[in-house]
Amino acid sequence: MKVEQIYTGCLAQGAYYIESKGEAVVIDPLREVQPYIDKAQKNGAKIKYVLETHFHADFVSGHIDLANKTGATIVFGPTAQPGFEAHVAEENEILKVGDATIRVIHTPGHTMESTCYLLSDEEGKDIGLFTGDTLFIGDVGRPDLAQKVVAELTQEKLAGHLYDSLHEKIMPLADDIVVYPAHGAGSACGKNMSKETTDLLGNQKKNNYALQPMSKEAFIKKVLHGLMPPPKYFPENVMMNIQGYESIDNVLNKGLQALDPEAFESMANETDALLLDTRNAQTFAKGFIPNSINIGIDGNFAPWVGALIPDIKQNILLIADEGREEEVVTRLARVGYDHTIGYLKGGFSAWQKANKEIDEITSISVDTLAQYLEDNPELSILDVRKESEHISEHIIGSTNLALDYINENIDQIDKDKTYYVHCAGGYRSMIFTSILKARGFENLIDVSGGFKSIKESDKFNLSEYVCPTTLL
Repeated sequence: MKVEQIYTGCLAQGAYYIESKGEAVVIDPLREVQPYIDKAQKNGAKIKYVLETHFHADFVSGHIDLANKTGATIVFGPTAQPGFEAHVAEENEILKVGDATIRVIHTPGHTMESTCYLLSDEEGKDIGLFTGDTLFIGDVGRPDLAQKVVAELTQEKLAGHLYDSLHEKIMPLADDIVVYPAHGAGSACGKNMSKETTDLLGNQKKNNYALQPMSKEAFIKKVLHGLMPPPKYFPENVMMNIQGYESIDNVLNKGLQALDPEAFESMANETDALLLDTRNAQTFAKGFIPNSINIGIDGNFAPWVGALIPDIKQNILLIADEGREEEVVTRLARVGYDHTIGYLKGGFSAWQKANKEIDEITSISVDTLAQYLEDNPELSILDVRKESEHISEHIIGSTNLALDYINENIDQIDKDKTYYVHCAGGYRSMIFTSILKARGFENLIDVSGGFKSIKESDKFNLSEYVCPTTLL
């Protein structure tokens, strides 16, 4: 029997491929399903089931396309009500895969249909538990997401269900079972996830804060403490996963329309399309199409798209590094942004060669910022990291406006004032600056390298400019 975790770092998401005696199962697949099909074909196996642990919020699952292309049966746990053909399993139902078995364990809490799948080998020994967003390594799934879709499900009710599921369904299982969660560190589906993506259940019983002895009331309070608001695209992805969606093949076909500079310019002028430039931040700063925004593909691309582009049905025109256009369209589709309508053929260099108008963003080094601060300690510095990062340590006198909430906080920025914008490493600050530039803010200066470079620079007097804050 083969068990393989297929981990996608930019989403901090784990899909799983299980194979036994020519039959295979895929758990929580990504939107692009061909790699799973290729893997099964290479091994001479047939995909029998597509198991969904719940209706995901942070990405659009590939369950429908995978089932349509392979004839596999989509399986959800008890209480699920999908808007397409699927098998809604009963509690403790057994699914056969070759010589292996998978037992359905309904574990409501993260969502009401949340389900874990217990894998047993050919000899009947329980070896792996695929926990979805019920149990992570070092954490448990946040219980505040389903209330965004079903109003009467308060986060307190869901947290209570999660406590019961963990204590009655999961913790009684054997310590030597491997936990295979749907996410790792970096996912917005939890708050304290480990960088490790698997672990023994026994270790989690000892080390996971949420599995320590406590009352249900204490558990509810602890699990709900410190939760940040989820990205706004989450409910949209949930509904796509419940109701169904357009095939990824159609999304790619529409998005991969190559447009020369003239056609691209006409399309931009004639539609409401957002111009999305996915190149490196510093490359973007040196020259870009006016009114385009930068969200670099080599970062947490899909989550930032979801956090910053309010309308999931927004038409998008792409400016990407040549040869990476399909990757970009695919990664947009992973989080439900299916309305890419074309890309600039030849990339930004083609735009330059056509003598089209370009814009720039001023970007300075941290050493230059240090000199500016020495000459004028009253400089206006915007720190666009998360509030928790800013609280930990920051430049004295800086203002924290997290990129996550730029749409809500834009009225706090004075168009006539010059700001120096930094984040942790330079990725988020360029996103922030490009968005404001597209909205008519001309006096923002990016600080290349961000706070990491500030701390490493010998030009900064850390005791004078960097303020560590102790939380009381």
